[in-house]
Amino acid sequence: MASILRLYNAAIIRRPVFTHSTTSAVLFGAGDVIAQQIIERRGKNHDFMRTARLTFYGGALFGPAFTKWFQLLNRIKFSSPTKAVIGRVAMDQAIMVPVMVGLFFSTVSILEGKGISGVQDRLSTAYAPAVLLNWGIFIPTQLINFAIVPHHLRFVVVNFVSLFRNAYLSVINTSSQHLEAIESDKDSEK
Repeated sequence: MASILRLYNAAIIRRPVFTHSTTSAVLFGAGDVIAQQIIERRGKNHDFMRTARLTFYGGALFGPAFTKWFQLLNRIKFSSPTKAVIGRVAMDQAIMVPVMVGLFFSTVSILEGKGISGVQDRLSTAYAPAVLLNWGIFIPTQLINFAIVPHHLRFVVVNFVSLFRNAYLSVINTSSQHLEAIESDKDSEK
């Protein structure tokens, strides 16, 4: 086990974007599997396309974006370690979280074939609860992460904490789809 962790650590240092993107793809996919099998209890009715969409988002968008974001945050200099932790957490939560939550719902809606109106509907129902959830989870996580975790491993911490947040995002995304369908049915009955 220790040799696997050493190899993974070396891969993070040598090829951070590739390694973090691959890890994100696996964990976003796993989060959706948890959502479908444990939370929603879908069993044999597992929606593999949904899992594929989330895996794609994790690997193609979340992984590269957050790798570069963390590299940028690590380059910013602060006058003290305490100010560095607070400044990085504040920037992360005020800038990146709102952007990435919006990107998540927009990307998944487009991959589902919902178009721009679907993106707008999804954002209106799911965006605020998801951002609030992220703040509740990641402000404390990032305070610890930026204070004590070596910079090259911070993304790994976020990825593993994200596993269950990803399950929640998957459920919230599906729930907002059901609300949109109900509202669409009501509109068509009028």
